[in-house]
Amino acid sequence: MDKFVANLMSRMTLEEKIGQLNLPVMGEITTGEAQNSDVANKIRNGQVGGLFNLRGPEKVKEMQQIAVEESRMKIPLLFGLDVIHGYETVFPIPLALSCTWNMQAVERSAQIAAKEASADGICWAFSPMVDIARDPRWGRIAEGAGEDPYLGGQIAKAMVQGYQGVGDSAFTSNAQIMACVKHYALYGAAEAGRDYNTVDMSRIRMYNEYLYPYHAAVEAGVGSVMSSFNEIDGVPATANHWLMTDVLRDQWGFKGFVVTDYTAINEMVAHGIGDLQTVSARALKAGIDMDMVGEGFLTTLKKSLDEGKVTKADIDQACRLILEAKYKLGLFDNPYKFCDSERPKKDIYTPENRAVARKIASESFVLLKNDNNLLPLSKKGTIAVIGPLADARSNMVGTWSVASRPDVKSLVEGLKETAGDQVKINYAKGSNLTTDPVLEEHGAFGRLIGRDKRTEEELRNEALRVASQSDVVVAALGESAEFTGESSSRSDISIPDVQQRLLKELLKTGKPVVLVLFTGRPLTLTWENESVPAILNVWFGGSEAGLAIGDVLFGDVNPSGKLTTSFPRNVGQIPIYYNHKNTGRPLEKGQWFQKFRSNYLDVVNEPLYPFGYGLSYTSFTYSDIRLSVSDLTEKGELTAEVTVTNTGKRDGAEVVQLYIRDMVGSVTRPVKELKGFEKIFLKAGESKTVQFKITPEMLKFYNYDLQYVNEPGDFQVMIGGDSEQVKSATFALK
Repeated sequence: MDKFVANLMSRMTLEEKIGQLNLPVMGEITTGEAQNSDVANKIRNGQVGGLFNLRGPEKVKEMQQIAVEESRMKIPLLFGLDVIHGYETVFPIPLALSCTWNMQAVERSAQIAAKEASADGICWAFSPMVDIARDPRWGRIAEGAGEDPYLGGQIAKAMVQGYQGVGDSAFTSNAQIMACVKHYALYGAAEAGRDYNTVDMSRIRMYNEYLYPYHAAVEAGVGSVMSSFNEIDGVPATANHWLMTDVLRDQWGFKGFVVTDYTAINEMVAHGIGDLQTVSARALKAGIDMDMVGEGFLTTLKKSLDEGKVTKADIDQACRLILEAKYKLGLFDNPYKFCDSERPKKDIYTPENRAVARKIASESFVLLKNDNNLLPLSKKGTIAVIGPLADARSNMVGTWSVASRPDVKSLVEGLKETAGDQVKINYAKGSNLTTDPVLEEHGAFGRLIGRDKRTEEELRNEALRVASQSDVVVAALGESAEFTGESSSRSDISIPDVQQRLLKELLKTGKPVVLVLFTGRPLTLTWENESVPAILNVWFGGSEAGLAIGDVLFGDVNPSGKLTTSFPRNVGQIPIYYNHKNTGRPLEKGQWFQKFRSNYLDVVNEPLYPFGYGLSYTSFTYSDIRLSVSDLTEKGELTAEVTVTNTGKRDGAEVVQLYIRDMVGSVTRPVKELKGFEKIFLKAGESKTVQFKITPEMLKFYNYDLQYVNEPGDFQVMIGGDSEQVKSATFALK
């Protein structure tokens, strides 16, 4: 590769090298404000390194032909797309996918996404998104794996391996595509939960709490990295040399290329660090290799070179990395590797792919409440399915599903198919999504539910009539798909007003009510938790969500999802996350308020639903923890084990979670940190012993000087079914 690329570059002009750094947008999919023009001629002139948002083997081949047959150097193009949680077969939104805690399922979802996207001409996915997010007001929390860096890192690795393949087998077939980990870095910590906003945090916090998932993706061999929009230490990430070179390349050894997010270079003008020429030069010097859409590199780098603001070596380095990516993908050997017109009909949206999506979706749902075992429902009698999200096909797949099909089943349709002949299902919309049509439109982004012109009272009365004729009510409420995702931050994260009023009236009927909650973020559900007997959080489950929800509601699948984000009681608790630090005046656990302690006057400190939480149709008990030794040496290991028993009457799966607390450190340490997990399946009455190996390496952290160390002392090990309900034991590192 080195020899090939060096030979190629020796024959390229400066303009052609700069052209490789240019990534314009072309196609019918909209993922940002800016557009590019005259793209075909720019390809002919060697001014384009790749395209994104163009799909279809014929369309891709047409542009690739221009590049390899009509341009001087005949260099093939990259073709990228936001393949976030599936392609035409859509899997649960990433936040939901993380709630499976099933790394095989996560990797499989990425494999299928890569197979489908590659069949449609795509060789590069802008995924996985691994930003740690602890503020549910931020809409893009839906796209990541939640609040924990360890779990986020495991998911990052699984996604990269699913897209690319593993080790030497990566990129060997035309069903493997290049992954792009994003958004590097800290994007999920935007102030006030407002998208694109400022981020400011200490470096010790970056290293210990936010950077690991990106690093894990690099360790897994990710081919590309995308810079984030936010600033870090007062410098936008896209111009931050410390971030892009010192950390990413020098500390972590990343060998791939870095692409900006959509127009991120141009947006640094608005950040206030220079004009387009200045910020483009700063981005290149920082370590950015490819400019998405903005064309700042294309239009200014030659001038900056002439003026000594960048060097030929800077341009050559970026060009070399783009060409290496194309080499690794096999595009120089076969520019039309991803242009097989026979593949779409045999590889995309197949029954096999959809069956996997259905199974994974059912594993992602989290049972939040189930008083008196109201769920599962019997397959008999009459069920009222009520709510603005009950018959909303386009909303089932969730945000960032740019290639999804319109013919997915709605909840009503899915329940009718899974219920069987003995069940009658009646439907009423019940309400619009919100009282405010402007808010509903802001949150639609092409996925309008359609406002019903009847009054709130008329809609509600119809729903109450339908409810009165039924044995049980399934209330399909929550957010629409695009209430989360990019540029979809909310200051009020409760169920919208008119839906809450509908839910209260449905409860007054005296009928059993099951809340099927659609959401892309943690919501504030304090009243719902107190008032509704059963709550099943189904997030947005993808193409097969309607059927998967039926599978769980009727008990064909026992829910096993566990939360990867804490659910606050109200927005005043935000940010709230399980692995927080203690204060010098901690409130005693179980207490509400004590003067001169760290607490609120009006609400307890604990979340409504903690990290790792999720109920089942069965129950599990944990034995006390057994440690193989009580002292751990620097070169040794210890085993912590528990016996888990299914004490209920149904078979089910349980996520056994391992947490560790470093009791004394040279810097303050969190009250607990996830260090391992295992998902086990137990038949009714069955017991299994689960073992976790604890090594000194697992106890390391970044100290005040950012050295990665462990320190001798006492540790607490905790094992349980969520971050709060745990058994504990202690050991010492000698």
